[in-house]
Amino acid sequence: MLRVHFSELDLARVRVAVRPDALWETVLSFHRLRENRAETVYGKWRSEARNRLNGEARLLAPLIPSRGYFPDFLTPAEGVIGCDAAMSALRAIPGERLNAELSGLPAARALPGWIRDLAQGERKSLDRLISTLRAYHQAAVAPYWPHIQARIEADRVARGRALLDGGADGLLASLPPTMRWRAPVLEVDYPVDRELWLRGRGLLLLPSFFCRGTPVTFRNPDLTPVLVYPVEHARCGLSLRTGQLPAVASGAGSGSGAASGSGSARTLGKLVGHTRSAVLLEVGGGCTTSELARRVGVSLASASQHASVLREAGLVHTLRQGGAVLHTLTPLGAALLRGGAAGERVFGPPAPLPPVVTSGRGPSSGRG
Repeated sequence: MLRVHFSELDLARVRVAVRPDALWETVLSFHRLRENRAETVYGKWRSEARNRLNGEARLLAPLIPSRGYFPDFLTPAEGVIGCDAAMSALRAIPGERLNAELSGLPAARALPGWIRDLAQGERKSLDRLISTLRAYHQAAVAPYWPHIQARIEADRVARGRALLDGGADGLLASLPPTMRWRAPVLEVDYPVDRELWLRGRGLLLLPSFFCRGTPVTFRNPDLTPVLVYPVEHARCGLSLRTGQLPAVASGAGSGSGAASGSGSARTLGKLVGHTRSAVLLEVGGGCTTSELARRVGVSLASASQHASVLREAGLVHTLRQGGAVLHTLTPLGAALLRGGAAGERVFGPPAPLPPVVTSGRGPSSGRG
């Protein structure tokens, strides 16, 4: 068990990551890739990803064992900005840290020559690592990014509601069952016994699509504390069909696309029906089935049925939160409400993200 110890200052500094972390998802997906389970969540993804890989798994396997420790430097704080920023941070890691963390691998003496050179600070080996990670990310993670992001955003909505309703105590108590808040300690199911004292640094909660079972944190307790935990998954699982969806033509005409515009609302009503259109509009920033029924003015059973149909169409994601369920929009649902320009792909290249403050630490040690 991992026991995370909070002070009052730490409780004030708990936060939830604003978006998925590119390298945490990359590294954790590599664990899922090597599993041989017949399952709905990762089964289709695993088959598709294996078909697109070209030797990257063989190179990464010694660095990321199937179980246990992998080097902390593989998941820099800049991963929450995006893959490019994470790779730049990785390139700036000093050789001393590479050596120290690689020596912690269980088969350190039997590592391939290029990884032993990496431990000695050989920059060509670091370039090889970065190019391999980037190629793996592009093949196994990037095609599914919108779907991954939708799951993380749904989890953030649930945590945000818990925070508004119950403060930091409510947020920590709302986490999945593998974590139990017994103030001032968060008890976490973990492969080994560990104590993590936050000491005023706070804690970054990082929901992850590819994290399975128990949460994950850094081995080095001096790094900025991060707790990666699994999100709830849809029964349909993940495949390229859900990661890359067809274009949605605009019915609004202007393409400016505010969901609240009367033209968009009327056109959406013609497409899915006026009641279902109202349901989609009211899901907005997230709501429970009871709230949805009140907002739309329908019965609880009717609201549940409409949400179910929209969920099956890939427009709404539903997350169970305690005794209630919380509905949020998927990227496809949001694009439909926007009424994108004719021929616009629902999931194109991601827009540039704003900079993320890393508490003044350099890329070699800053993790936020």
